[in-house]
Amino acid sequence: MNEFTYDSPTSIKALLESENLAMSKRFGQNFLIDRNARERLVEVLEISEESSVWEIGPGIGSITSLLLEKQCRVKAFEIDYGFIRVLEGLYGQNPAFSLVAGDFLKTWEAEAEKSGRPDRIFGNLPYNAALAIIADLLEEDFVPEKMVFTVQKEAALRIAGKPGNKDYSALSVLCSSVCDIKILYDIGASSFWPQPRVTSSAVVLKPRANPIAATDRKGFSRFVRTAFSSRRKTLKNNISHDYLVLAENLEKILQGMNLSPSIRAEALRPEQLWAVYEAARQNGASNA
Repeated sequence: MNEFTYDSPTSIKALLESENLAMSKRFGQNFLIDRNARERLVEVLEISEESSVWEIGPGIGSITSLLLEKQCRVKAFEIDYGFIRVLEGLYGQNPAFSLVAGDFLKTWEAEAEKSGRPDRIFGNLPYNAALAIIADLLEEDFVPEKMVFTVQKEAALRIAGKPGNKDYSALSVLCSSVCDIKILYDIGASSFWPQPRVTSSAVVLKPRANPIAATDRKGFSRFVRTAFSSRRKTLKNNISHDYLVLAENLEKILQGMNLSPSIRAEALRPEQLWAVYEAARQNGASNA
């Protein structure tokens, strides 16, 4: 184990074989073997000694090791019980390291109640879980000073999507309502082992100084998902089933905002969508 290195596929493969482990496609597992890329991500986190960091999906600990070298406190959330065994063997004796076993979406709220909000959240997130994890944190207003995620590039574009852009979505609205967002850079497939068939991007989210929907984030998020449920339909047609009262009064509301009655949700800024939702709440529209 002393010769083990996170930079070598051969070394990682040997470790996995020694633990009788196999890669899991279900969890989207790829190891970041480029040390420069790992160090750059840790640098972006801007951590200091005694910073508290939540790491989502540490795998076998390639980023974990660098975080612990910085002498910060790491709480790692890992779903793969084989990797949990490896992490416990490597870092279980370190008092700055703690481990939460299981699905992050099912475990994080209980951990938040016990230990509060961390200073940073980091995650190398698989595509099939990334968007749900980010949305869950934002809807619950659980936003530390900085969150840094590596995600599939297509997911990063959805997170940072702007009105009128093909990537603009309900998630884009939620993210920009709560956070300032920046896609930092791409990480090529050659930086990972096994090499994925996609490009990854590093994205950073920081809390906005003036967040939208601070008083009813979950309700607003539900409304926006309904508003974006069919991109070909107008805002009125998308919301007419779940927000009947609002749909009946929408034309007047939009006219008051100097907007076309036939506008689609993808053309509206988050602030405008919030204004429409606020009108729904004031009119007692269903589900609002």
